Amino acid sequence: MLQRVENLEENIVNLNRLKERYSIEDIMANKLDEWALRYGIFESIQIIIDIACHLSSKYNLGSAKSYVECIENLQKQNYIDKDLAKSLISAIGLRNLLIHEYVKIDVERLYSFLDFTDDFSAFIKAVKGYI
Repeated sequence: MLQRVENLEENIVNLNRLKERYSIEDIMANKLDEWALRYGIFESIQIIIDIACHLSSKYNLGSAKSYVECIENLQKQNYIDKDLAKSLISAIGLRNLLIHEYVKIDVERLYSFLDFTDDFSAFIKAVKGYI
């Protein structure tokens, strides 16, 4: 799990660089940059899911039948706060769109998810001691 945390930390740095260097217009004009944005966000969300479900199981926080329930278990047991849980659940919705409806993704909406990197960092800070 520590390797996943390190990967997420690296992804956060790279996503922040992407936001600093490229505007939404730049991303829309270059499919390779759009792909980097899509994959970076997708992988980051997936790492959070993996960690959340691992902790939910490891610490017997409750039965989880979905990724959302893994996040909810962390929130119910005060591993993460309610606002962070809400944000991460929203990110899981985006992850599902990226996987299942990738043709229809609104790149502007996707770009706005670069603002979630602070939440990704908050997640790491909240759970790192439990891994």
